[in-house]
Amino acid sequence: MAYNTSSDSENEIITTRPKLFGNEKPIHEVLGGGKVADILLWRDKNISAALLVGMTIIWFLFEVAEYNFVTLLCHISITTMLVLFIWSTIADILKWKGPQIPDIILQESFFHDVASILHRRFNQLLPMLLHISCGIDLQLFLLIIVSLYILSVIGTYFSLFNMLYIGLLCMQTLPIVYERYEEDIDNLFGETMLVLRRKYRRFNKNYLNKIPRGPVKEKKTQ
Repeated sequence: MAYNTSSDSENEIITTRPKLFGNEKPIHEVLGGGKVADILLWRDKNISAALLVGMTIIWFLFEVAEYNFVTLLCHISITTMLVLFIWSTIADILKWKGPQIPDIILQESFFHDVASILHRRFNQLLPMLLHISCGIDLQLFLLIIVSLYILSVIGTYFSLFNMLYIGLLCMQTLPIVYERYEEDIDNLFGETMLVLRRKYRRFNKNYLNKIPRGPVKEKKTQ
């Protein structure tokens, strides 16, 4: 009879297969639904490609060519000033139109969208961390602890700049991959979570439930 109960319990979990984001919102809305979401989902391919190429060049100069930041900044400034000087001189001689720096290189809305998303996610993260740290959801608490430990081990093999670059690559590839293969990824995520839940239930039954706990005191109501 005990075996049947365990089997029924596992079948019950299968009927409630979780989704990756836990809701039916499209990935564009999950990412904020603004200019940043368009860039991460490659809706504006020119800006997305320029951002990826720019970050790749910066990563190559710092990590492969081992440029110092001050040296790189000075060399970029020198090169830019020389190009503008030559361009301006040739334009004066040939009566061409001289170089003009645009008033707005990047739209302000882009930075507002980034700041808004970071602020909103930070405000959501703090209460969530407090809730998890209190041990109310022990399964999620253990999952976060293990994930942070794995991240700390990975961090010993990569520099901060490499991890930032890898994070950028993930931000510019994973959302669009999820948007195109949402159903397959959700099914894979659901199957993985079902296996983890079954293992956690066995671990909780065999070990955690055997840990002695003190009596829970009820709050007095006036």
